[in-house]
Amino acid sequence: MSAGVQARVLIVARDDELAGPLAEGLDRLGWRTITARGPYAGIAALADLQIEAAIVDLRSGGPEALTLARRLKAACAPRRLPVVAIGEPDDGAQDFDLILAPPLHPAQAVLRLENLVRMAVAEEEYELRQQTFAEKNRALDAAEPDPAPFRILAIGEPAPQFLALSNALARGGAEVVGAFTAYTAFDYLHERPFDTVVLWAGDNPNEALSIAAGMRRNTRLYHVPALLYMGEDSYLTMSEAYHRGVSDVASPGSAEGETAGRVIELARAYRKQTATRKALERARASGLMDPATGLFTRELFATHLSRLAQAARIRNRPLSVCVLKVSERQEVAEARAQGWLDRAIPQIGAMIGRLVRVEDTAARLSHEVFALALPATPAAAARAAGERIAAVIGCTAFEAGDNRPPFVVEFDIGVAEVTPAHGAGRALEEAARRAMAT
Repeated sequence: MSAGVQARVLIVARDDELAGPLAEGLDRLGWRTITARGPYAGIAALADLQIEAAIVDLRSGGPEALTLARRLKAACAPRRLPVVAIGEPDDGAQDFDLILAPPLHPAQAVLRLENLVRMAVAEEEYELRQQTFAEKNRALDAAEPDPAPFRILAIGEPAPQFLALSNALARGGAEVVGAFTAYTAFDYLHERPFDTVVLWAGDNPNEALSIAAGMRRNTRLYHVPALLYMGEDSYLTMSEAYHRGVSDVASPGSAEGETAGRVIELARAYRKQTATRKALERARASGLMDPATGLFTRELFATHLSRLAQAARIRNRPLSVCVLKVSERQEVAEARAQGWLDRAIPQIGAMIGRLVRVEDTAARLSHEVFALALPATPAAAARAAGERIAAVIGCTAFEAGDNRPPFVVEFDIGVAEVTPAHGAGRALEEAARRAMAT
């Protein structure tokens, strides 16, 4: 790692057989790495650097690697640190967020790290929101994973190896549903929830990849992991598969039990993440939200923003505030004067609530002013999030009066990052001032 570049990923490995190529690939993809040769060096790196995630090579880490996840997480507390193991699911590793089989492709690692880091922030947000709601004598639902058997969707032709994998999953207690075509697969995906999708590449890998890509374009299916069963003689490269949305790649030559363990591992991680998302989403039914939009009220937002700022300082994470104010431009002047905008505000607020990440906090500050608190987000990324939301709403036509064409709404955007020198209140005021000055 070059001097002055902030490392994002800690790799703990005694040698570079797996860690070397992985570190080089992650560096090229923007996830700067630092490698520690043992547990103590890894813990020391966590104390000095703002590490977002860790990867442990179980094969070269020695006996201590099996319990290293717990020690790394404790060294970062109260900041949550996702720890990924490179090994086999039956290696006896404990407390790892995910176990991935070697060799770990850099593109695959980036997909998993992005998801795990986001969920770590969401789990922190869940804890903080619990505290905020408790002050108001409300309790959030527990973020407990569904105890039901894992639900796996197997998509592809009924080749012998694919059927053997399905049988191995069923023997492991999973519920397996088979779909022979992409059309049938998406019917199943829209009808019921699944924890993992297994894709058989066969002679036509493009169809399998199109299914994976289609899942990544769907907001409801975006986080569902997909394992691609791909022959070693396939013309498709692993890099291409991962960039098309595949979470893991397995070979039909591997033992069915080994591959089934990898599928179950993906399902376990997804089930845990889903529990946190659902718990945060159910907070909207707490009775504390703005009744028209379902967003945080101004008073609740102020209380929670103060807690977020304190937590960001303790966890050494960035925190930004974004203010979205309905524009005063001529396009909405008539809609405002005729009362059409008033009727559209609840729909606009609901759209904002759906467009933010689950770990973000969206609030209605006044009739036409909304605010976002974005944890673990610097100012530039917060502005991009605000502009994305404004662009989506700006493409929506809202109903006007009888025989009148629909109107569109634009936003003025202000963004500020919370700093130790200037607290959350100051950042919110600065973001509002910038929105008003636009």
